[in-house]
Amino acid sequence: MDAQKVDMFIMSNSKFFESHQVNQIRERLLAIDDSKWAMISTVQLKDPTTSLIVSILAGSLGIDRFMIGDTGLGVGKLLTCGGLGIWAIIDWFMIQNATREKNMQKIQQFLY
Repeated sequence: MDAQKVDMFIMSNSKFFESHQVNQIRERLLAIDDSKWAMISTVQLKDPTTSLIVSILAGSLGIDRFMIGDTGLGVGKLLTCGGLGIWAIIDWFMIQNATREKNMQKIQQFLY
């Protein structure tokens, strides 16, 4: 894989991943062949900042969890009104990391 192409991908998408995962992603991208590049460049990653905003505005309805793909937790938050508000407040601090972890899981499907 072309190093310049990989570096451009990392620069434009590093906010979607944990900082300690960026080097690992870069190494894997450099090792893959060009046939997988089209799939990787079209992967739809979720923005952690958008998840935080949705969590603050509608977290008690579980919309933030539905948005990142945690359907079970979204239903749980919806049925309990965000754990009577406590779960919703806790998610304000946890939703960005959960979003980045889901992004990592999504891109790992193509890297391995």
